[in-house]
Amino acid sequence: MKARKGGRFRSSFKLKQKGIEVIGKWKTVQIDPNLFAEEEFRNIVCLEELTDYRQVNSSKVGKVKEKRKAEGVSEEGREEKEDEPVIPPKKKKKTKDLRSKTNENNDTTAAEFDEPVDKEAKHKEIIKLVDDEDHGHVADSTSSAKDAPKKKKKVAKNKASQAQEALLSVPTSKKVKNWTTEVLSASTDRKADVSAWKDLFVPEPVLRALSYLGFSAPTPIQALSLPSAIRDNMDVLGAAETGSGKTLAFAIPVIHSVLQWQKSNSSTTRNDSVSKDSHQHHDEASWENENEAEKLTHQQAEDSRDEDDASFTTGCVKVLENFVSDSGDETHTVDYHKKRPLLGLVLTPTRELAVQVKHHIDAIAKFTGIKTAIIVGGMAAQKQERVLNRKPEIVIATPGRLWELVKERHPHLSNLRQLRCLVIDEADRMVEKGHFLELSQLLEILNDSQYNPQRQTFVFSATLTLVHQTPTRVLQKKNAKKMDKKTKLELLMEKIGIKGKPKVIDLTRKEATVETLTETRIHCNTNEKDYYLYYFLLQYPGRTMVFANSIDCVKRLSSLLTILNCDPLPLHANMHQKQRLKNLERFAERESCVLLTTDVAARGLDIPNVQHVIHYQVPRTSELYVHRSGRTARAANEGLSLLLIGPDDLINFRKIYKTLEKSEELPFFPVETKCMTSIKERMNLARQIEKAEFFNSRAKQHNSWLQQAAEALEIDLDDNMLMGKKTSEEEESQKQKMLKGMKKQLKHMLSQPLFKVLMKTKYPTQSGKLLLPQISVSMSESALGTMSKQQAKKKKSIKLN
Repeated sequence: MKARKGGRFRSSFKLKQKGIEVIGKWKTVQIDPNLFAEEEFRNIVCLEELTDYRQVNSSKVGKVKEKRKAEGVSEEGREEKEDEPVIPPKKKKKTKDLRSKTNENNDTTAAEFDEPVDKEAKHKEIIKLVDDEDHGHVADSTSSAKDAPKKKKKVAKNKASQAQEALLSVPTSKKVKNWTTEVLSASTDRKADVSAWKDLFVPEPVLRALSYLGFSAPTPIQALSLPSAIRDNMDVLGAAETGSGKTLAFAIPVIHSVLQWQKSNSSTTRNDSVSKDSHQHHDEASWENENEAEKLTHQQAEDSRDEDDASFTTGCVKVLENFVSDSGDETHTVDYHKKRPLLGLVLTPTRELAVQVKHHIDAIAKFTGIKTAIIVGGMAAQKQERVLNRKPEIVIATPGRLWELVKERHPHLSNLRQLRCLVIDEADRMVEKGHFLELSQLLEILNDSQYNPQRQTFVFSATLTLVHQTPTRVLQKKNAKKMDKKTKLELLMEKIGIKGKPKVIDLTRKEATVETLTETRIHCNTNEKDYYLYYFLLQYPGRTMVFANSIDCVKRLSSLLTILNCDPLPLHANMHQKQRLKNLERFAERESCVLLTTDVAARGLDIPNVQHVIHYQVPRTSELYVHRSGRTARAANEGLSLLLIGPDDLINFRKIYKTLEKSEELPFFPVETKCMTSIKERMNLARQIEKAEFFNSRAKQHNSWLQQAAEALEIDLDDNMLMGKKTSEEEESQKQKMLKGMKKQLKHMLSQPLFKVLMKTKYPTQSGKLLLPQISVSMSESALGTMSKQQAKKKKSIKLN
C-alpha cells in the first residue's frame, strides 16, 4: 500500500503546480489505531509526510511538467510499480536548461534542438504506429522517424518500442465499449459485395467502409433518399419504420458533401509550404490522440484512474502543440484552420442517440479522414471546446450544449454560413411545442444571419407523418383546420426553415409499427402491475426493456427488483451521464438483462437483440408508443411489445388505438394463474422491505441535513422539525430485527423453485410405460412462441364454431 500511495503522489502534478518540487520520499506517519474508530476519520487510509522538498518558480514548474509529459510513455507506466523517482536529478536539470534555451532564442538552428526534436520525432512515431495499427497500415509508420539523427537511431528504436508497448496496452486494456459495436461488427464478411450501392452515387471511400462493415445492400429508405440527396442535391424529409437504417440515409450524403468540399479546396492545399504540411501531420496526430481521450471519457464510466489516463493522453497533445508553435508556424496554423469550417451539423434529442450517431458516422467515414466531434450535456464543456479547436468537419450535438457554445462564440461555431448539411434526427420530437427552446433559437440564426442558400437539410423520424385525429369540439371552431399528412409536413418545413421543394419519402405503414412486432396486453389493477412484471421477467428471461412515464416509478421498480435479485439497470435523466452510458453498455453485453427506463431511451437507440418491450405505464402519446415498441423487432427481427393496462391507462390506450387505426383488437397475453399466489407473496414481502428502507433512508437524509444546517448556524434544533417520530434505541433495534427477519424470509422464498412440476403418482404404469415428470413447456418456450400458440388455438376454435 505504501508503494502504491507514494506512486500516486508522484504521478500527479498537483504539488508541483503549487511551486513545490519533491526531492525526497514520502514517509509513513504512525497513527494510533483507536483514531480510526472515530467518525470524522473513517475515510483515512494512512498518513504520510514529506520533509525533503524545495520551492521553485511556477514558470519553471510548467516547463518541467511539459518536458516530463513528452518523455517516453513507458516511464508513466513504471510510476505505479516502482518506488523510486522516474527522472534522475541530473536529467531534470538538463531538460530544464534545454527548455530555457528554447524560450530565450526562438530563431536558433535545428542543430541546437537535437535532443528535443529527436524525442518529438520518437513521440510522433509512436502515435502514428498506434493509429496505423488501428487502420491496418503499419508499413508507413516508420517514415516519420527518418529525419532523426543516425547516432541516436538505436536508442530511439529501443525507447520507441518500449513506449509503443505501453501506449498499445492502453487501448487493449481499456477497449472502447459501446452498444453500437455489436451492430456495426455483426457481419464477419469484411469484403462484402457492395455493387447494389453503386447506382446510388455513394463515394468510393464510403463504399469501402460499407464493404468492410458487411452492408451488402441498402434498405428501402436508403435506396430512395440517397440519389435525391447526392445527385440532385435536394432537401430530404424521410419517414420510415424503426430499425430501417435512417442514420445511414443522412450520414452518407453528409460525408459526400464534405468530400466534395475537400475536393474543391484541394488545389489550394497542394500549393502549401512544407512547414504547413508538417504542421498538418502534427495536427492530425494530436487530433487522433485527443479523440482517443474523448472516447475513453465518453464511453468508460469508471473510476478516477480513467480520468488520469485521459488527461495523460491529452497531456501529450499539449506538448505537440507547444512544439509546433515554438518553431514559428503560428501563421500557418491560422490559415490551415480557416480553411476547415464546420460543414455538417447533426442535431439529436438525446445524448445517448448523439453518441450512437457519432459511432455510425465514424464507421462509414473510416477511410475518408473526416473528423467528427460530439457536443452533449453531462460531459466536461472544456474537453468539448478543446475538441472543437481541432476543427472537425462534422459535429453531432444536442441543442442545449451546442447553443451554449454558440453563445460563447466559439471560433469553430461562429461562421455557420459555410454549413453545407443540417440534419435534424427525430424531428417531430425536436420541434414539439414547449420542448428544445435552444433549437428554435439555433434555427432562427441558421435561417437569418447565418443563412446559406446552398445548404441541404435532412429531416428524419419514424413518426414524421403520424397524424392524430382532431377532436370534434376543436373542428367546430371557426378557424379550425383538419390536420393531415400534408399540412403536418408543411408546418414542420416552416418551423425548420426549408424554403425549396424537398423530396418527401414516406415508408411508414398505416399502423406505424413494424410488421415483425407482436403486440399484446394485460388488463389489471394498478397495484397488480408489479406482479405481472415480475412474472414475465421470471417466466421469459432475455433482453427486456421496461418503460415507465416517471423517474420516481423507475427508481421504485429498480429497488423492488433489486430486492428480488433481478439485477435491473436503471436509465433516466437524473442519472450522471457516464452512468447512463455505462448502463446501456452493460445492457447490450448481457444475454438476459432488464433495463428500467423512462422515455429518454425511447427514440433512436439501436440496442441489438432486444426481445421484449414492456410498457409498465401506457405512454401518453401514439408517437411514444411507436418509438418505445421500435426498440425491439429491428432490422427484420421479431419482437414482442406488452402493455400493462390499469384503470388510469385506459384513456391513453384508447387514444393510441384510435390514432394507429388498429383493425383488430390487441390479443391478451396468456398468464399461468397457478404461479401467481407465490409471486404475490414474494412481491408483497419485497414491497414491505422496500417501503421500510425507503422511509429510513429519506428520514436519515432529511434529519442529517437539518442537523448540519443547525450546527453551521449554531442554533438548537427543535424535535418537531425532524422527520419521523423520535424513537428509542430499543425501538430502532426492534425495527432492524424485523427488517432482517423479512429479508431472511424473502431469501428462503427466492431459493424455492417457482414454476413447480407436479408429478402424477396415480397409476404410474397404466400405459405400460413409466410416466416421468414432463418439464413445463413454457419454461423453455419464448414469449413469442406462447403468443403464437395461443393465436393458433384461437383461430382453430373460431373455425370449429
